Amino acid sequence: MKHRVRFHAAAQQDIAELLAELAPRAGVDTALNFVGRIVDYCLSFETLPERGTRHDAIAPGLRTVGWRRRATIAFEVTGDRVIILRILYAGRTLELSGED
Repeated sequence: MKHRVRFHAAAQQDIAELLAELAPRAGVDTALNFVGRIVDYCLSFETLPERGTRHDAIAPGLRTVGWRRRATIAFEVTGDRVIILRILYAGRTLELSGED
């Protein structure tokens, strides 16, 4: 069964911030290529999405997986949907909305 992959607004913001950070240093084309590879990896979750490490103690259904030792992708699988919650680059910390 294929799952539908969706990017949460926070993950979309992470992508935009990563592009803004990388483009001045590496060039627009290189930044777009790099971020595109992360997005492509996330889209590959449509098949076999239940990968990575579960973190139910933090939030039920939360999973994380590393990407090339450069980014951590936080996501959840619900039914036939995969929601990419955050894309954390360069050691950024996971913060979920609704936390005190």
